[in-house]
Amino acid sequence: MIIIENKEGVHPVKSLAAIYPEAVEQTKHKILDDIDRFLGNKESLPLLKHYLDERGEYIEQIWINVWLNKVSNSVPKKEKKEYLREKGFEVEGVDRKFINQIFRNEIRTYQPFDAIVWLNESFRVNEQKWKEHYHNAREHYFQRKQEQERAKKRENIRANIDRSVLEILEQNYELFYLFIRHYAAKQLVKDFKHNTKYKAIDTYRLEEMLEFDGNFEPADYSTVSQFFDELTGEIHQAVEWGRTFFEYETYYYRYQRILSEYIAKLSADKTIGTISEETLSDYKDALSGDLTASVILDWLEDSILAYTEDILTRLEEEFLSDLLAIADIPFDEAIHRKIYERDIAERERKIAEEKAAILRKQEEEARMLNDIFGREYSPSLRQNIHYVLHIGETNTGKTHQALTRMKAADSGLYLAPLRLLALEVYDKLNSEGVPCSLKTGEEEKITASAHHISCTVEMFHEKDFYEVVVIDEAQMLADKDRGFSWYKAISKANAREVHIIGSRNIKKMLLQLLGDSSIEVHDYSRDIPLQVESKEFSLKNTKKGDALVCFSRRQVLETASLLQRNRHSVSMIYGSMPPETRIKQMQRFINGETSVVVSTDAIGMGLNLPIARIVFLENEKFDGTRRRRLTSQEVKQIAGRAGRKGIYDIGRVAFMSDIRTMRRLLEQEDKPVDTFAIAPTNAVFERFQKYYRDIGTFFDLWERFESPKGTQKAALTEERELYELIRGTEIEARLSMMDLYGFLHLPFSKKEPALTVQWQNTMYAIVRGTELPEPVIKKRSLEEIELSYKSIGLHLLFLYRLDMRTEAAYWERLREELSDEVHEHLKSEVKNYQKTCRQCGKKLPFDHSFQICDSCHSTRYARRSRGRRDRH
Repeated sequence: MIIIENKEGVHPVKSLAAIYPEAVEQTKHKILDDIDRFLGNKESLPLLKHYLDERGEYIEQIWINVWLNKVSNSVPKKEKKEYLREKGFEVEGVDRKFINQIFRNEIRTYQPFDAIVWLNESFRVNEQKWKEHYHNAREHYFQRKQEQERAKKRENIRANIDRSVLEILEQNYELFYLFIRHYAAKQLVKDFKHNTKYKAIDTYRLEEMLEFDGNFEPADYSTVSQFFDELTGEIHQAVEWGRTFFEYETYYYRYQRILSEYIAKLSADKTIGTISEETLSDYKDALSGDLTASVILDWLEDSILAYTEDILTRLEEEFLSDLLAIADIPFDEAIHRKIYERDIAERERKIAEEKAAILRKQEEEARMLNDIFGREYSPSLRQNIHYVLHIGETNTGKTHQALTRMKAADSGLYLAPLRLLALEVYDKLNSEGVPCSLKTGEEEKITASAHHISCTVEMFHEKDFYEVVVIDEAQMLADKDRGFSWYKAISKANAREVHIIGSRNIKKMLLQLLGDSSIEVHDYSRDIPLQVESKEFSLKNTKKGDALVCFSRRQVLETASLLQRNRHSVSMIYGSMPPETRIKQMQRFINGETSVVVSTDAIGMGLNLPIARIVFLENEKFDGTRRRRLTSQEVKQIAGRAGRKGIYDIGRVAFMSDIRTMRRLLEQEDKPVDTFAIAPTNAVFERFQKYYRDIGTFFDLWERFESPKGTQKAALTEERELYELIRGTEIEARLSMMDLYGFLHLPFSKKEPALTVQWQNTMYAIVRGTELPEPVIKKRSLEEIELSYKSIGLHLLFLYRLDMRTEAAYWERLREELSDEVHEHLKSEVKNYQKTCRQCGKKLPFDHSFQICDSCHSTRYARRSRGRRDRH
């Protein structure tokens, strides 16, 4: 804003007429105070001229300061703006601070008060008045000096008293503690007899009303400290991090106050008899009164605070019963000292016994934990197994080589990390003339005369023998929730040959696990190099053979929609997509029906597609806890899908930002995996049931169990959350612990509330012997179809676990129909998918960086700011 000044005259602000004389009077008072200070220090009368020579500049400044402060604080903003407007300033829309600054500058020279003229008129023409002022100033000066000397004497006396009190407290510490102990004991008896107990609350702040909870019972408290945690029902002021607030008072603070007063009185009474006559005389001269115990008492509050805290700490350690027992015994130092020494000895004996009991309990628990868990997690490899490790980068033919050996064997088992890969190998082997069955938690497809099985790794059973077992994606061994399934398969595989496929960073861990077994290692490297493009990628540069990678289903659909509207044919892949749909989407790309793939990082595990270029649309992902940058292994796993052998001579990789950092992650050596995951086994549950029978205790013990070096416990978070839904219900009562854990461990999306409710309702049906509730099928949107697919999947998990295979066949057909509908929806409807605000549904530009619009973000920020202000 440009401010243009007009040199025309202005009319004064109305308020100035009243403010001006007040400012003049205040200035005169300040100058007279300054004259008093000036004259008071002079032993002979100086001339007015000497004062003006020395203090002239300061006198002028007094007026300016007084005047500007007066008008700034007293003139309303409206009048300030009117004044400036009349002087030619543009003031509309101008910041208040700037208005004040301009107003102060303009009003500075308004009718200045000439203090020098006023002083000359007051004193130069009236020398007698100057002399009188000098004599009064000297008198005030001597009075102030005498008062300062008296104050100094008082401080010295008080310091001496403080030292005396501290010496007395130190010299009589044990005796005083016996006095205080007896005093506190009598007070405790009164509190237990007359006071009411209040129900415990989560916070001492005043948001909750207190409720009575009957009378105090001494037997409920072992130590005084436990009683001190109870609420008195009163409110007191507290300070935390420099902030003052009010809260409900505990007995600790009441006794802190009571004992402080008592200790102060003891100290004052003891101190008054030790003060010297000289100190008493000095006090009387300084304050014209006698130094008494009550005077000392008033001084002692701060001095004895630390002493009181020390006494309270000592008192809190006492057994409550010991104090209540001495309340009625008249105080005699010898008797109470003897009782106290006896109580200390008894307390130390009891504490020693409690410590010993705790130690015994800890040792017993350690033995129990070792019995239940300790011997379970050392690999017990079968003899006469030949292990073949296929170690290398993504897209190097590792899985192909292992499967080739399995196909040639009389029997084989393929263990996949994903249901999709199990399904893919099932289809591949059958199409190549090798009969193969499929087993996952959600389906079984038994092929006649098949001696080969493709299944997810969780379906592994150690009792079944195969000539060749193939374990894919062995680096999942380190996954904190699923890794134990790989450990179990590797360490307990029952075969002549076990082929283990993994990335380079798992090689060292595998060799450690396999120990002295017969091991054959094949290292694989890419024949087709990866090349990082130096230019940042833009969606307008998308071309045939690209796979665009992001990290949410929502962004896959948004990106695919935008590309389709720009005349690209697109296949989509994301984690929650039905595997059958995913295979069809992949096949469209392989057959050339689509030219581009948009995928989540699901593309990085076992999916071999004719991809020319992998494009990272994001460099970060949400991992369930926080949003973080991709790891080196994640970048390699995804980028390695570029450049299909036999189709391309090079694999290209592009990033939308931060190319230098991402290239470094792609090229750097991976840190070797140094831990693997462990989880509960049937043997663990069997041993646990020698001690306990409830699964809640099992979860607690699992948390306390210290994972052996080189291992990491499965968190069991989802199982615990499901258990909390049915804890103490008939479900827990009617099922064996092993069966209940099996149901808690079912692999379904537990973050979907509808599926969790379905799980709970099905569990009630199982224990009540009623029909299982059917999955809810809705088809109004892609989201509803996918959720319905998951709902049928959960239903199938129950059906197969309950051996209800006839019903399962029907639901498998229905689920396949849903996967077809998802596929058709993706083919025809995604083009109309629009990026919208997650909060209000408003349409957003594709390149909008966030999931909510600016308006919703501002509202949320304002609400949070308001909340913070309210809390403070």
